[in-house]
Amino acid sequence: MKPLKFAVPALLLPLIWHFSVPSLRSRADTKPTPVFVELFTSEGCSSCPPADEFLARLNREQPLNGVTIIGVEEHVDYWNHDGWVDPYSSPEWTARQVAYVDRLKENTAYTPQAIISGERSVVGARERDILQAIQQSAQQPRVDIDATLESPSDDGALKMRVRAGKLPSVPDDTVEIWLAIAEKDVGQRVSKGENAGRELRHSAVLRSLKKLGVAKGNSDISFEGSSQFKLNRDWNSQNIEAIAFAQQKRSKLVLGVAVAKPAGN
Repeated sequence: MKPLKFAVPALLLPLIWHFSVPSLRSRADTKPTPVFVELFTSEGCSSCPPADEFLARLNREQPLNGVTIIGVEEHVDYWNHDGWVDPYSSPEWTARQVAYVDRLKENTAYTPQAIISGERSVVGARERDILQAIQQSAQQPRVDIDATLESPSDDGALKMRVRAGKLPSVPDDTVEIWLAIAEKDVGQRVSKGENAGRELRHSAVLRSLKKLGVAKGNSDISFEGSSQFKLNRDWNSQNIEAIAFAQQKRSKLVLGVAVAKPAGN
């Protein structure tokens, strides 16, 4: 399926942020439920900056009691022919978006698009709808994931340890464990394209995605493993987050997610 470029009109945005939050607050749990939010976006799309800013507020303010929002931006590459080549874009993230579009029976890929826990698609500009989708997703059965980062080795490599608890019932599907590396607080002034002249900043940009393995059913510990990775020299090591998540291979449902930061961050 070839993605089509589609930008969401800015007037879909709610007028005032704080109006969308209090009515969605729930009573806090003893252990917040983490929810994975993937925002497919592009620096070449004029409708995307408000969605990027909203994701940044979600990550920073955590507006829903009992929920920990773990949001990442995944920059697609199909806007790169309109004057500005997004330095964070990748055909991998475009392919990931297309897989969601196919699975969720959407008409086409577009930006900005938010995918919540792999199971709900929302226009990235619709703040209230995204908050509602996050709350709904937090009510579903999940697997507990522990993720820790060890101190860098002498050669600068980081080692991530991941443990996943007992899986909920997953009929006729495989649960894969993934490691995502995101970089926070990046951006620059855009000189061409729809956002020419704008200074764009990003909360957490996906830099790398790697499958660690497959979880086992009928076990209190469904997965336990580690992965070592080196940071690209262009990345700021102080702004790196490592995100581990469990995702069903066919349904795309994200069953659990956890984030770890390098020691000292």
